[in-house]
Amino acid sequence: MNQLTFIDFFSGIGGFRLGLEKAGMKCVGFCEKDKFAVKSYRAMYDTEGEWYGEDITEIRAEDIPRADIWTAGSPCQNVSITGQRAGLHGDRSGLFFKFCELLKSKKEEDRPEWIICENVRGLLSSDKGWDFLEYLSVQHV
Repeated sequence: MNQLTFIDFFSGIGGFRLGLEKAGMKCVGFCEKDKFAVKSYRAMYDTEGEWYGEDITEIRAEDIPRADIWTAGSPCQNVSITGQRAGLHGDRSGLFFKFCELLKSKKEEDRPEWIICENVRGLLSSDKGWDFLEYLSVQHV
């Protein structure tokens, strides 16, 4: 059986990566803008030869390598109960839509089979629940 591959978007310091690698999967790339998180990520994991995207707003879909899974620990500050509660369209949490745009822009045969998104405490109640509804109803890829 072939080893499943994944790309770690909004990777932070690699929480998704840790779990997926322990499950026997292989990371083929990651995307993270915070320079301190990137430094930690690279210190913790062997990233040599992997694709890297610094800023999701500047990535082109055709530059992202093929992977079975895309993970998204997308910025949650705008929907989290500990954040400013600006909502899903806030400057940080709104990056979720760029992630969706990249998925939609991939050729069908190059899209991941699975997507794993972070569950953020507060998403259910953000904007009285309307943000969660929008999160779930983003156009089917």
